Amino acid sequence: MRYIIFSIFLGLIAALVGATIAIQQHPERFSNLFEKKNEVLRRVPAFAMIDLEGAERTSSEWKDSVMVLNFWAPWCPPCAEETPGFVELQEKYYDKGVRFIGIAIDDPDTVQDFIDTYGVEYPVLLGDMKAINFSRELGNRMGALPYTVVADREGNIQQRYNGGVVKEDLDEVLEKLTRNG
Repeated sequence: MRYIIFSIFLGLIAALVGATIAIQQHPERFSNLFEKKNEVLRRVPAFAMIDLEGAERTSSEWKDSVMVLNFWAPWCPPCAEETPGFVELQEKYYDKGVRFIGIAIDDPDTVQDFIDTYGVEYPVLLGDMKAINFSRELGNRMGALPYTVVADREGNIQQRYNGGVVKEDLDEVLEKLTRNG
């Protein structure tokens, strides 16, 4: 019995030593074992999407602005509930450099009907699965809607909201981010 346990122990040691040598000699083959999966970004990366008129819009348009990125869909009740507050806050903070950018997950006609109904005047971009994946990179682990990210003028993410945003909570964040600029 001792011989069997000793043999298993030696086998495990040999396997561990072999794995260590293999990793040291060929780290490129094993690098994905040590990468962090689903790492949440701390900054909003450069992005480009199509707007309702079919024009490509890029994040560089909103460089040096406080950005509120809102991922939403017309069929989403919490999205409809938070939209009037976004419209009000965009008006309140526009002159202070705050830019709301809606990223809608639906077809253009349905999105247009929604923004007409709610009086949305900030840019609305059309998303698809790439937009859902983008929201996941920004911290939306479940890919659920609505999802909102607030970034400062340098692009650093300051706040994330899973689900509907309470206007007063977002107002407080925007007030702090625009105090000195």
